[in-house]
Amino acid sequence: MSRLLDAKEFVDRARARSTAAAGARVLSLDDARARAEVAGPCWQLDDLAGRLTELSGVGAVASLTAATALVLEAQLRGEPCAWIVLPGSSFFPPDLAASGVDLEALVVVRTRDAITLARAADTLLRSGSFGLVLLELGATGELPMAAQGRLVSLAQRHDAALVAITERPRDAASLGSIVSLRAEAVRERVRGGGFRVAVRALKDKRRGPGWSQPVAVVPPAGWK
Repeated sequence: MSRLLDAKEFVDRARARSTAAAGARVLSLDDARARAEVAGPCWQLDDLAGRLTELSGVGAVASLTAATALVLEAQLRGEPCAWIVLPGSSFFPPDLAASGVDLEALVVVRTRDAITLARAADTLLRSGSFGLVLLELGATGELPMAAQGRLVSLAQRHDAALVAITERPRDAASLGSIVSLRAEAVRERVRGGGFRVAVRALKDKRRGPGWSQPVAVVPPAGWK
């Protein structure tokens, strides 16, 4: 019982921190509006809600950057979000903080294998408290089809975005047929210095593949 109460208290605190934009650097309202204008209708929570999205790529990709843009959007909207990782894979917290993420409002769950990862995601989605759940599966991570089906059902029931981050070449098979959107995030140099991140759809059951969308981010050093 105490563990359930602690979890509820954490979610309430995360929602309050996100709404108040307290603690670590967060975006101003003007920044949020600019980010929304750049994001358009595709790579944002409203378009990903109730779907299983796979963000994949190998080498010099920007998967974590594109995922961070979703975390920022969720926090700006007061939606608690969770990042679930397998051994050997994880983001670098200072990079997220430099990009504006409030780390104290982000739930991070470390799991030992795909089965426990799926169980953790099931628990979080079933609570109905999370607007975004990220699954960092890495290069060898798989997600059983039965688990995918359960998680998608829960995401649809609670209007949550479910995003799996994998390390697969674009011509490799995706996690499975339940994946509604498969995309890759790449870094593109821009005139005048710096770079931008573009999310490209490899598969999209709603809109069709082929669209590309820039994502505004703060690019910390060493970002993957």
